[in-house]
Amino acid sequence: MKDITVLGIDLAKNVFQLHGTDAAGKCRLKKRLSREKLVEFMAQLPRCLVGIEACGGSHHWARTFQQMGHEVKMMAPQFVKPYIGANKNDQNDAAGINEAVTRPTMKFVPIKQIEQQDVLLMHRCRELLIKQQTALSNQVRGLLGEYGIVIPQGLRHVRALPEVIDKNKNSLTDRAVEIFTRLHEQFKKLEEQVNVYNNEVEHNSNEDIRCKEIQKIKGIGPISASAIVATIGDPHVFKNGREVSAWLGLVPKQHSSGEKIRLSGITKRGDSYVRTLLIHGARSFVRGCEKKTDGLSLWVADKKRRGGCNKASVALANKNARIIWAMLATGEVYRAQSEPTIS
Repeated sequence: MKDITVLGIDLAKNVFQLHGTDAAGKCRLKKRLSREKLVEFMAQLPRCLVGIEACGGSHHWARTFQQMGHEVKMMAPQFVKPYIGANKNDQNDAAGINEAVTRPTMKFVPIKQIEQQDVLLMHRCRELLIKQQTALSNQVRGLLGEYGIVIPQGLRHVRALPEVIDKNKNSLTDRAVEIFTRLHEQFKKLEEQVNVYNNEVEHNSNEDIRCKEIQKIKGIGPISASAIVATIGDPHVFKNGREVSAWLGLVPKQHSSGEKIRLSGITKRGDSYVRTLLIHGARSFVRGCEKKTDGLSLWVADKKRRGGCNKASVALANKNARIIWAMLATGEVYRAQSEPTIS
């Protein structure tokens, strides 16, 4: 065990595969451990470089190994895959992780602190409730359609379900009225829970100085600010703002060869939740940019005129991600672009 300098661990729920090598890269350990035995083994292992893949529970294990004195580096699974030389199994996965973590060009995933995970937990629960609320709304509209009652799309029309039922009592049986009433009560409970999480996220965002400053950026609200600050964590993990926008999947895919440069749509890598918030927030600004004369609005309006609303929204989301990184990394305040001077 004292010769092991690099350890690759294939994480799982109950059974973990380990692959350890010495300074020369020679395999010194191939071991399969249970969850309880892994903690005991890592506590006794001398300090080494530990490589793991980003997956469910990976941030917990990374913090646990760090507390034991190990250097932990986490990688995205798609970057580890090329280093798995043979068929996929636990042993080959662990060996591939061991090899990948030593590569000087490897891109690593920032390890989240438990406070970051607490904030993101609120966002995940809020996102789940919104999905359930939307699904229930669509289900109600579909079921009403079976009785010949058509209501427009939108949550506000489901909120008015009692009035809809009252107007169409002749088309509904007593049992149907009872069921739709229960569905409306369920919808109201979901909406109340969504509002609770909205208030918690906004309160958390307003209490954080960084989030309050980030909200001054066009297209960024309290929910977006809270999510991106908790997701990025330590901004110094990234070299520059472009790495953040690439990490969030806001840069074009590239398939170039020789002198032929081929760029397509955005990569959509990274956290889809944060990317969605940034793009939807940008859409709200793009919608009315033509009516404004400041520098940013003119820039966005030009993008919109040349490429359309969607491309302009993604461009603004990309710019906002870079601005946010710069503010977090330097501690500077947001400086809005002023209106152009007329000579």
